[in-house]
Amino acid sequence: MAIPTVEPERYAEQLAEKQAYVEKTFAAFTTPTLEVYPSPPSYYRQRCEFRIWHEDDDLFYAMFEVDSDNPKNKRIVRLDQFPVASEHINALMPRLREAFLASDELRRRLFQVEFLTTLSGEALVTLIYHRPLGEAWEAEARALEETLGIMIIGRSRKQRLVLTRDHVWERLTVDGRELVYQQVENSFTQPNAHICQTMLSWAREATADHQHEDLVELYCGNGNFTIALADNFRRVLATEISRTSVASANVNLDANGVTNAQVARMSAEEFALALKGEKTGRRVTEMGLDTYEFSTVLVDPPRSGLDVQSCHQISEYAQIVYISCNPATLAENLTILTQTHHIERFALFDQFPFTKHCECGVLLTRKNSGL
Repeated sequence: MAIPTVEPERYAEQLAEKQAYVEKTFAAFTTPTLEVYPSPPSYYRQRCEFRIWHEDDDLFYAMFEVDSDNPKNKRIVRLDQFPVASEHINALMPRLREAFLASDELRRRLFQVEFLTTLSGEALVTLIYHRPLGEAWEAEARALEETLGIMIIGRSRKQRLVLTRDHVWERLTVDGRELVYQQVENSFTQPNAHICQTMLSWAREATADHQHEDLVELYCGNGNFTIALADNFRRVLATEISRTSVASANVNLDANGVTNAQVARMSAEEFALALKGEKTGRRVTEMGLDTYEFSTVLVDPPRSGLDVQSCHQISEYAQIVYISCNPATLAENLTILTQTHHIERFALFDQFPFTKHCECGVLLTRKNSGL
């Protein structure tokens, strides 16, 4: 894996290359003009992690570059700054390193540092060790929290010390409205908050004028899209398998005053069975599936995309919003979905500048549906 080299002066060029790649990948489909949404060319990731490399009396942040021809070969790359990461992370990196160098208690057997920051100015730093953490570590870590204005979590084997809290509060501005999200340490959140705002606005526009119908959302995470789209629909039913994400999603619904959405802890596969009446139980009963009139489904699956059965399941909805982090699996899924649906809108969100990663958004409507 190559560490991104950020060259802001080349940003337009690299974005054009991604656009060309996406257009080529989907050339076999009938698509509208690709909508391209740029990222800030640097300082765009709100979270990242670094190994801590110790050399004699020194230590530094490190990442590893893997030889594509021989994955066993890894090269250590020292990083004093990392322009991929947020400006807040870059400001904290040298100050934290100085604190580690000045304190044996903070540096001893420190293995990894993880940063989670927000556009709203919060920072949560997780320090991971290969040794037990005691009262002396906690005292110095609390002093460091106060000095740097951050929150710290200490981790080691079978140990997790949360000094202040285990989450940050992100505030995103979407179509002139501020949305508030609890983002928990070590759980998934969209890393590029700038692009996340763009994606949420795009999804809102794509699903406008459905206030008398219902939305079902699969892989809802902490309610990222759920909250932004709730007022576009009569009701929203969102599903997610991670307990931590479901708990955060419910907190976020309350924090944003969303009263027409429900989050169920259930996998996409289980939900498909529940819709068919082939899965019963308390969680299915609590969802009250027979009270919904779903017109739209939103899916934001992992890189592996959807399996064939899930594609056929979502084909039953009049409108599909598909957010994809992998064009290859999206193209495979569209081979199935375009048998029943037209591609109405197609977007490229540059979530990760100066990498090969492409985030896409697709709006599909059922053929002959009149939508």
